[in-house]
Amino acid sequence: MKVIISVATSIAVLSVWAMGGAHKQTGEPYIHDPSTVIQCDGKYYVFGTGGGGLISDDGWTWHGGAVRPGGGLAPDVIKIGDRYFVAYASKGGGMSGGHAGAINTMWSKTLDPKSPEFGFHDDTIVATTDGVEDADAIDPSFLYANGRLWLTYGTYFGYIRLVELDPKTAKRIPGSKPLNIGIDMEATDMMYRDGWYYLLGTHGSCCDGSNSTYNIRVGRSRKVTGPFLDNMGVDMLRGGGKLFVGANGRHIGPGHFGLLDLGDGVQKFSCHYEADMDRSGRSVLAIRPLMWKDGWPVAGDNFEQGTYEIQSERSGYALELGVDFVRMAGGRGGGFGRAPAGPVTPSAGQDLSQVSADWPAGNLDIRLGNYMVRPHQKWRITPVDGVGGYPGSPFFKICIEGTERTLAATADGEVIAVPALTGAAEQLWRIDQLIDGTYRIMPKESPNAKEPLVLTAAGMSTPTLAKFDPKCDKSRWTFHKP
Repeated sequence: MKVIISVATSIAVLSVWAMGGAHKQTGEPYIHDPSTVIQCDGKYYVFGTGGGGLISDDGWTWHGGAVRPGGGLAPDVIKIGDRYFVAYASKGGGMSGGHAGAINTMWSKTLDPKSPEFGFHDDTIVATTDGVEDADAIDPSFLYANGRLWLTYGTYFGYIRLVELDPKTAKRIPGSKPLNIGIDMEATDMMYRDGWYYLLGTHGSCCDGSNSTYNIRVGRSRKVTGPFLDNMGVDMLRGGGKLFVGANGRHIGPGHFGLLDLGDGVQKFSCHYEADMDRSGRSVLAIRPLMWKDGWPVAGDNFEQGTYEIQSERSGYALELGVDFVRMAGGRGGGFGRAPAGPVTPSAGQDLSQVSADWPAGNLDIRLGNYMVRPHQKWRITPVDGVGGYPGSPFFKICIEGTERTLAATADGEVIAVPALTGAAEQLWRIDQLIDGTYRIMPKESPNAKEPLVLTAAGMSTPTLAKFDPKCDKSRWTFHKP
């Protein structure tokens, strides 16, 4: 975060589904300069400028209550072993009229302020700037990779810097001198993946509501010390940076990237938007899917409601009701290669009313088949209010378009369509975008299951529920407009 506003260009990013205003964090997700979102004892925590922060039971509905001492600016948090380390800027960023900054670290055994083990210890300064040098020691962020702990910091006032910390204490390792690794950015964060170190930095101006031009850019290096180059080979020390995410829909000015790795090929990222135009232009927390393409991180979008074909990556077949196939009128027209007799007119598609009267009452089997744009293959997916959610999204109802026949998990690990939604947990679905852009579809609860199960293609035409295998296409799905 900076107080002096600079000018840069923000670029809007388009994707398959725009975030729009339909699905975004609920409750009171108001925060500025958020830390990485982190889990502790079944809850999600995020800290912000000023000393407070937010807590969520499910990563979807947020409320105040997170506590950290010290106040200051733009904290970050990481768990190593049995300790949660927090870094924050205790001064700098114009708080005292200049850029003489300082970054502190401290630790606690838990983030739950109601726990008897809660309490921060060893509040220690690990980096400073004197207000004259070309750097400002604020906006800290942790990276723990390959057994070593690093801290980046800095703003538009000068360089982004890197120092090494002791992973047992989060104190500065003696002799670790600050290294300049970037410029023209702030609110940096780092990731490590497949032998690459990634430096993500927030470009543009902040603190001006809907006129803020914040956007997040990225470079990468084989070494943690750089040089960090963008996709065009421009060093981030020379102003480089590949655009990762910019303004989107009704959300303006994304900044302060944080990685939320949920395992099994599901990664998400957090940030704040300088202005949510549907919430009086207030700064809000956002959580979105993180994908990877050609070795670069790509900002995904949370799933949006609509009517879709649900297609198996294993076979290319579509999820459908197990009902009799009904032929449509028409055929080859005039025959092979011959012009049809009479005028050429559009053929009517198959309507739900033409086939649903013959569908059996009660529960129906689910199968996979060639997609033929038929009513029993068109699924209407809508969020369900009042049942909670998961990081970045609510739970969804999946039913056949125009009906209440709802996809549900069974006690024997199969999937069926029940006549209507009752609100039972096995009828509520979590839809997570994976790092390759496909999706994992998971019931909120699988009756009698001892571990989470996901929708899986057991065979070419047989859907079931099974443990997710991130290395196999059996449990990967894509969504297509009919």
